[in-house]
Amino acid sequence: MITTASPKTSLPVPTDRRLEERSLRARTEAMSVLALGDGLYEVESESEHTYLVDLEAGRCTCPDHVFRNVRCKHVRRVAIEITAGRVPPLGRIAVECTDCGESVFVDEDVDGPFYCERHRIYPGATVRDRETGDRLTVVDVSDRRADAVQIPDASTTVAEYGTNENYDPDVPVVGTVYPHATVARNGVVPASLKVYVFPRTRLERVRTDDRN
Repeated sequence: MITTASPKTSLPVPTDRRLEERSLRARTEAMSVLALGDGLYEVESESEHTYLVDLEAGRCTCPDHVFRNVRCKHVRRVAIEITAGRVPPLGRIAVECTDCGESVFVDEDVDGPFYCERHRIYPGATVRDRETGDRLTVVDVSDRRADAVQIPDASTTVAEYGTNENYDPDVPVVGTVYPHATVARNGVVPASLKVYVFPRTRLERVRTDDRN
């Protein structure tokens, strides 16, 4: 989970409508917001005070909410940051893309590895084997773990296979084929379409502009 807060800044004020005082202060005061998970957010205010916001319950530990029971500027700022895509919404957390480190919002109860849109793979995508440099075409993305999938015609799992020893055993497996299948008069030669299974973290997606 990423623990970096959104930058402590003030936000531009919309010019097409008047804002109620607390909404205006939620934008014009410099604050930072950090998602903690379970619907909780930590807000550092312009005055250097830190408050805890329970967004689902609409609660905040600041005096304005505690003593006046109002929707304070901190709750409003959290909502603004979520709408702008700078912090994850309820039920999601910010994690790093395994390949590039970019922030990605994912469901709180989902296991990694995690990938941003640029590095996500899917059937039909071209990937590179990090060990050999070979390029392959993805035919299946599974949620089964590398230490639970047996390699056909071998007495070992994907995780236990010699060249996979440097990759975590609990990552999902991916089925691939080499994109140079042999074609005969009566069609594709089946043996050339053998599916090779790899731990997901051994493969990296090849972008369209990186295929030369």
